[in-house]
Amino acid sequence: MTDIKKKLLIPEERLKAINEFFLKENNSLVDDLLAIVEKYGGVDEINKKAMEARKIDNLLARLEKKNPQYVKDLNWVIEQRDKEAFISIADYRRKILGQEADKIAFDKSYAVTLEISACQYFPFFVTQAKQAVAKQELMPARFIRVRRMKEQEEDGDLLAMTAAMQIIGASWVETLDTKGTAPGPDGLPVNIHLGGPETITGYFGGVGQPNDFALKWIDEFLYYYTNYGTPSVLNINPGTVLLGYMLYKLGVNMEFKISVYMGNDNPYSCLWTLLTAKLFSRDDGTTPLIGFNLSNSVNNKTMELTAQFRKDFGFEDIVRFEHHITETWKSIVRQPYDRTEELVELAKKVKNISAKHEGGKREIEEKRERPSDILDYFRAKDEIIKAGDMEHMLTNYLDKHQALNITAETLTRNKLTFLAAQKLHK
Repeated sequence: MTDIKKKLLIPEERLKAINEFFLKENNSLVDDLLAIVEKYGGVDEINKKAMEARKIDNLLARLEKKNPQYVKDLNWVIEQRDKEAFISIADYRRKILGQEADKIAFDKSYAVTLEISACQYFPFFVTQAKQAVAKQELMPARFIRVRRMKEQEEDGDLLAMTAAMQIIGASWVETLDTKGTAPGPDGLPVNIHLGGPETITGYFGGVGQPNDFALKWIDEFLYYYTNYGTPSVLNINPGTVLLGYMLYKLGVNMEFKISVYMGNDNPYSCLWTLLTAKLFSRDDGTTPLIGFNLSNSVNNKTMELTAQFRKDFGFEDIVRFEHHITETWKSIVRQPYDRTEELVELAKKVKNISAKHEGGKREIEEKRERPSDILDYFRAKDEIIKAGDMEHMLTNYLDKHQALNITAETLTRNKLTFLAAQKLHK
């Protein structure tokens, strides 16, 4: 076996050819990326602007002019955080297990990140936080957002959520407008082959950013990075994944998560993704790929195999596996879909994973007048309000919050650990 394996070794001259490609003169694939970087002032200036834009005081000052009520809401969250109104991890465990919890040595190295998707509107987050205080529930450690960027820039949600995530100690991801499921930032269709999200749902791989839209995606990212400090965005296309690796290696301190939309559904597609991450990692071993959402169709064995070479590449503590435990009731998977039991087994073996909740539990969803629907992510706010669906969508979001708390309880009953919002749940 050893002799035949040697045939897979990559000769140094082939790696040399790749390096020579990136360094050659008049290489538009590289030069066009560098031109966008220069447009925003170069690497150092880009990172400096992002750090300044992300500061809480600066965000709140801008938000005061945009939407003063949101500042009051954030101050309420800060007040509740500082007086420790949110349940502590120790008290939560006692709530579930009684005094027996104090005798259990929980292994924090296998902690599962509690993740929710998608938190589309800042008022949803505030309602969720108020419920968490009132009912002594857990707030997520990770939030995914799929709302139109220009729309939330206008009403203050982008500023408010950027501040909120830092206030509660959670990571978060935004989804740029340059994607194949909606008009781009200029209002023009991104992909001529698609008639909107209804023609793409379930067939996400390789259809998102044709032709020059990969570079437009980088341009859009740098706009929000330098103006709002947005550090992490959703990535759905092999081209923009590669550009993200390249931008990070150039020195821009970006992050991204690969979406379930990419369709990584077997260990070999995952190997392809992490091989490229390794090739473009920085000298310190880091990569901008901090979240890797495999396909809904993967089983535990695929996750376990992928975890093995993730560790071999030095990414175990860097690249989080994001695994859908629940999905929206409509428009994306066959229902019922619930991976809680599989998660319990996976969490005993695989480190650095998150339990992503994108829908409510079956017994809740199937009785809702309007169950959760992935297509809601692609609707404009005005259209949602006009249709009278905003309250329904809030209910759908709180159903996801409930599912997340059920997962936390299930993990705890199995003597497994989780990560909740780290500045709220001490």
